[in-house]
Amino acid sequence: MLDFSDAIAKDLQTAHAPSPERSGTLVRLVGLTLEARGVIAPLGAVCEVAGLDGTRIEAEVVGFNDQTIYLMPFTEPTGIGPGAVVRVLTRVAHVSLGPELLGRVIDGRGQPLDGKPPPQCADRLSLLGRPLNPMERGPIDTVLDVGVKAINGVLTVGRGQRLGLIAGSGVGKSVLLGMLTRFTKADVVVIGLIGERGREVQAFIQESLGEEGLAKSVLVAAPANVSPVLRLRATNMTHVIAEYFRDQGKNVLMLVDSLTRVAHAQREIGLAVGEPPTAKGYPPSVFGLLPNLIERAGVGRNGFGSITAIYTVLAEGDDGNDPIVDIARASLDGQVMLSRSLADAAHYPAIDMAGSISRVMQNLLSPEDLKEANRFRRLWTLYQQNQDLIQVGAYDAGTNRDLDAAIAAREQMVEFLQQDMHAGVAYDMSRAMLGSVMGQVNA
Repeated sequence: MLDFSDAIAKDLQTAHAPSPERSGTLVRLVGLTLEARGVIAPLGAVCEVAGLDGTRIEAEVVGFNDQTIYLMPFTEPTGIGPGAVVRVLTRVAHVSLGPELLGRVIDGRGQPLDGKPPPQCADRLSLLGRPLNPMERGPIDTVLDVGVKAINGVLTVGRGQRLGLIAGSGVGKSVLLGMLTRFTKADVVVIGLIGERGREVQAFIQESLGEEGLAKSVLVAAPANVSPVLRLRATNMTHVIAEYFRDQGKNVLMLVDSLTRVAHAQREIGLAVGEPPTAKGYPPSVFGLLPNLIERAGVGRNGFGSITAIYTVLAEGDDGNDPIVDIARASLDGQVMLSRSLADAAHYPAIDMAGSISRVMQNLLSPEDLKEANRFRRLWTLYQQNQDLIQVGAYDAGTNRDLDAAIAAREQMVEFLQQDMHAGVAYDMSRAMLGSVMGQVNA
């Protein structure tokens, strides 16, 4: 286990350092933000706002302009009015960490949502974690068995890879995420449910984790109805918890559902403090936030521990060129595209090989296995591109040898890609099944 003492001491010293001016006065409420003067606090500081009637809420500093600071409250600012007193609570966001978090469900501030007492953790670190020198990162050279044969066989994932599940709404992202949660071999699972429906928290625990899965997991939940600053805090907490266990040498599976809702939270904050909107209304800060989050995952120093990260990405309106989808594709180590047409045909998981890729496969597979997986993807995509011609009988057999092979093997390929959501398929079995399908193609 790495020594956290220096980082912890530094974080605590900074967090509780005396402020030159500890209190100020609330002067205005504009949209989602409160404006206060007379208090000096850095970005990310947490302040308490005390109303004249005794109402107290907490808020985070999200911006400033000259002597005015902008605060975004964690809860509805009901009862807060002009003249309310603003006092700095902590100057740096930090979080308590420890093995006591395993088996717990917490919110973006580390408070329990499962009805149990707060976890008593000894270690405390900055919510933003500690950046890794890219030259110290270990390589991605070990296959990770995810229990889904389509991914194991054709889109092989490595331990420490960052992968995106990209699809429109209602295509099966959550179901596939649940399969990956149950079947992936990992020491610790850290799950961030960010900006999704509140009912999905309990459903995810019951349907995807179960008691055995929850025992080795930490679930951080910030549903759509909570403040955008809490959604961002929950996202950062998910990452710092995963980093904590990685730096103990553990192989961590981190699931974030969804990266798009994280971008929405940052958009709300950015627009509230006056950032100019760009593509689809997203301010520039969104396009800086997402790569920074993704880079926190991966293999640890010199191969010591790993975070395999899986982010769901919502392609709004099934738009594959959505700006969040585009930046996710550019920042991740691969993506699994889900197809609405396959989902409509009851083909589950609805993984479409067209557009899906694992960018580290060449480091994980032998040349023969890599060639086999690439030929499967080529035949699948070739059939999809010519499906209309085939179905209306306009294609003449013998015109294209690869397309003839794709047509002949279509049924076996579809069967290989489909899988029951409650039945995992190990990596070795996945490769054997893929070899059987391609053996018939080459026969």
